[in-house]
Amino acid sequence: MALSYQGLLTAVPVILKAGNVPNIVGEAGIGKSALVSEVAQKLHAKLFTTVVSLSEKGDLAIPVPPLTSESFIQTKAYGQLADVQFGYMHTLIEIIQTAEAHPEQPILWLLDEFNRGTQAVQSELMNLVLQRTINTLKLPPQVQLILAENPDASMSGFEMSTYGVVAGDAAIKDRTVRLVMRADAGDWLKWAATLNSVTQRPNIHPLVQQFIGEDVTRLNQTDEQADLVATPRAWARVSANLFELEKLSLAAREQVALDIFQGDVGQTLGSVFEQYLEQHATHLTPAMIYDAQPAGPSVPTAQQAQFQAMSEPQKAAILLSCLRVTSQYPLVDESNAGRFLQLLQLVSQDGQFSLVQQVGQNRELLKQLYTANVAQTKPYVTALYQYFQQVASWSNQ
Repeated sequence: MALSYQGLLTAVPVILKAGNVPNIVGEAGIGKSALVSEVAQKLHAKLFTTVVSLSEKGDLAIPVPPLTSESFIQTKAYGQLADVQFGYMHTLIEIIQTAEAHPEQPILWLLDEFNRGTQAVQSELMNLVLQRTINTLKLPPQVQLILAENPDASMSGFEMSTYGVVAGDAAIKDRTVRLVMRADAGDWLKWAATLNSVTQRPNIHPLVQQFIGEDVTRLNQTDEQADLVATPRAWARVSANLFELEKLSLAAREQVALDIFQGDVGQTLGSVFEQYLEQHATHLTPAMIYDAQPAGPSVPTAQQAQFQAMSEPQKAAILLSCLRVTSQYPLVDESNAGRFLQLLQLVSQDGQFSLVQQVGQNRELLKQLYTANVAQTKPYVTALYQYFQQVASWSNQ
């Protein structure tokens, strides 16, 4: 049995609250680290990560004499340790200091790629996982551990696995709860469409969402040359690269796009995706919408006709792009507000509702529009704000 991303969002907190150690097993790039990050947010916990595969024998067991007295850190309740700026020690210091400064703050420590560490490194981590101690240091009670591993051939269901891993000690297996993670396209697409609070754009570019949605096997697909695997993490890179490519001129984008996509997901699937973009190309940017002449709150006829001829996903992608550049083209500007409203009303009702939901998550933009609406000095901005309210009310109908 295996759990999806959403299933693990429920299971991992249950295991942690029960006082046990989850061990998340899944293919590379499937989203294990992203899952733990979201679990930490869900639990309001501070997250620390150590990549075990990058650790060396002795990082925990061999003491390194500090050069000065300032290198010693004396904690209030958990003992003394030296601040060594490599290996685990500095992470431990940050964990202990966080625990002392915020005794009620939950802390998660992810030991990532655990079974890619050598046997010696894994042995050094035994007491950390099993006894919660490192030499004379004990972990504060609010610190909880999570392991993440790639499959190995000794695991049930992964007999054909070829990852370069070191099978875990039987004691580790006996003291942790193994949770196998599977790629679930429905879960991934739901996450992909969610607005990222930092970037103020969907987690995954709408055209990547559409491409995967049309054939969900593409989400985790091995290249025909068996060189690269298109994983959820690889598609996240494709999305981030596509957002940046859209900032280039069409000629510059066409020159490098194929190589970038093939570098993410392999030659075959990279080519298929690049051809898909050509078929669904928008070729309409926020600058072309807002700067087109003649100036004013009405979209010029040529740009309006081009927008109307596009598919619904294309229209949504363009208006999402407009929402991402409100610092450059503010919607409290009369001309910009009028043009955005005009194009928004050319989108399907479902598309409009989805776009207004995205607007609703941008508190700063809403505040600006609300202030302009109260002032009643900008009729197009007022009309846009009131139309947003109207569309938002459709959920109650």
